[in-house]
Amino acid sequence: MEYTVNTLSRIASVSKRTLHYYDEIGLLSPKRKSSNGYRIYGEQEVEKLQQILFYRNLDMPLEEIKQILDDVHFDSETALVEHRQRLLAKKIQLDQLLTTIDKTLANKRGEIKMSDKEKFEGFKKELIEKNETQYGEEVREKYGTETVEKSNKKFASLSKEEYEHMQQLAAQILEDLKTAMQTKNSNSEEALKVAALHKEWLTFTWPTYSKEAHKGLAQMYVDDPRFTKYYDEPAGEGAAEFLRDAVFNYIK
Repeated sequence: MEYTVNTLSRIASVSKRTLHYYDEIGLLSPKRKSSNGYRIYGEQEVEKLQQILFYRNLDMPLEEIKQILDDVHFDSETALVEHRQRLLAKKIQLDQLLTTIDKTLANKRGEIKMSDKEKFEGFKKELIEKNETQYGEEVREKYGTETVEKSNKKFASLSKEEYEHMQQLAAQILEDLKTAMQTKNSNSEEALKVAALHKEWLTFTWPTYSKEAHKGLAQMYVDDPRFTKYYDEPAGEGAAEFLRDAVFNYIK
């Protein structure tokens, strides 16, 4: 079966402009062009578009999707299994948040009495599931399943005050990191302060603190593009590397 842009656009519920753009950036090219210049898509292109939309549903950037699909080792069946696992994790996150919202509504209506701990339970569970989905495999490989499970358990048991303080620390680290980078010295007082804050932030989830583990995590921020993006986007290009160097200087 072959489809024109108009037909595929209607079937896949994407705009014609989107299909044209995917072709322009080399993400999804048509099977061929008709004699009058119309783009024609075949079965393989339809399957590839489905994969693209699966990844987009997971908020993955187009550039990253292109790298995955262009990989010679890409396997569509394996990708579908991974999509299912990620979507299932996403569903669990949404179910947990919905449960928290329902309890909160019932609490406001006087139907139940909701503790402060319950009010934050859904958010903590969502963060755990999100981190497992995005980074679980790499972190477990580096630190071991037992350590990760203990870390998740410690995070889940945080009080309201501890949870809020941890979130405030995370925001402060990014803000202070931007300031420290202006010194262009990862051994400056400002840089070492950021590293100290980062250590404090880790203690909210780490069962025990280790200098070597701290160094290993800081290095992962540079080696793994997903971690690098977390720091570089809000704090500026090179932020992850600067933080790594600051941590190394702090604990040397």
